[in-house]
Amino acid sequence: MLYQAYQLQNDLLSPLRLLAQNLSATLWVRDTEKTLLRQMSAACEVISRLRLTHARPAYGIDSVLVGEREVPVNEEAVLKLPFGTLLRFRKNADGLPPQPPVLLAAPLSGHFATLLRDTVRTLLQDHDVYITDWHNARDVGLRHGAFGLEDYISYMIRFLETVGEGVHMVAVCQPCVAALAATAVMAEDDHPATPRSLTLMAGPVDCRVNPTEVNRLATGKPIEWFEKNLISHVPLPHAGFMRRVYPGFVQLTAFMSMNMERHQQSFQHMYEHLVEGRSDEARTIQTFYDEYLAVNDLPAEFYLETVEKVFQTYDLALGKLQYRGRTVNPGAIRRTALMTVEGERDDICAIGQTVAAQDLCKNVRPYLKTHHIQTGVGHYGVFSGRKWNQQIYPRVREVIHSVAA
Repeated sequence: MLYQAYQLQNDLLSPLRLLAQNLSATLWVRDTEKTLLRQMSAACEVISRLRLTHARPAYGIDSVLVGEREVPVNEEAVLKLPFGTLLRFRKNADGLPPQPPVLLAAPLSGHFATLLRDTVRTLLQDHDVYITDWHNARDVGLRHGAFGLEDYISYMIRFLETVGEGVHMVAVCQPCVAALAATAVMAEDDHPATPRSLTLMAGPVDCRVNPTEVNRLATGKPIEWFEKNLISHVPLPHAGFMRRVYPGFVQLTAFMSMNMERHQQSFQHMYEHLVEGRSDEARTIQTFYDEYLAVNDLPAEFYLETVEKVFQTYDLALGKLQYRGRTVNPGAIRRTALMTVEGERDDICAIGQTVAAQDLCKNVRPYLKTHHIQTGVGHYGVFSGRKWNQQIYPRVREVIHSVAA
């Protein structure tokens, strides 16, 4: 009944939020800073923002700087499957030199792939970028069947096949396990679309190493507890009615409860900025929460299998991970360059968990292996922000372009 209760509450509060949104726009008048009118407008704005949304936000990447040239960018759905779309950010300009194709493997988690917007924008400078744009499971009808970890790996392989020979793959966080597994399967089959390089960033390849609080939470209960307490059925009126999911709002609630004081302060600051007329500062907070409060439901099968096989029984690290009746063998990878990236202050995927892939890929030549620890960054700083742009990305680019050459 968890999802049904949430849906009922959301339906009941929607008119209030809509009223607050309209009042905020109506009451806002220029040059009324610190007045009662502006205070009322700011309060209504904050109330209207205290909501979860369930649709993917826009990437909003309309152009990119290639060298000294501003190049327009269009989104193009290359392959649409029930649970995800292979999305390409096509640069529309004549005379551009060929750039290596890169598949950016985004997490299928409580948020949408737009969380990697900054990663995409940076990669676009020097690469032809595709992304795994995962769909909200509550919008996928039951006729499309279940979607588990093996299906996730299968989607990875299909996306790589679609991009074609010469593709490189960059995986961020959760999909590092599936990306490594897909590469191993394709390498063992001598598939022509096997990635030329594989970059794994802050991913849980071996969670036995330096376990974090996230790892301890995953191992603190048996898998049956997760299924009984965290899995719900999608209610009406959604297209995925009766599909079993791990609701995105459950994960977001857990994350926010860990730092509730910080989130309360952020909304307080938003209110103060609006009252005082500092709209740019308020907009920064609004933009962050527009993304952070957009939640994505996970298929129950995928969530439970990930918790069990990645975080509890460590199947890939122990050589037990199965794909379509065969054991995944990272040792089959020989000609793919491997890069691993970790953040010094990462409290979600700690140092040691991602670099473990280097030992699993024992037949990759040493000159094709690279590891980078970025000082001074946490989990999100590995793939977004100033240090990603200035220190991590140049290393990633160097690996991709050296292999592509």
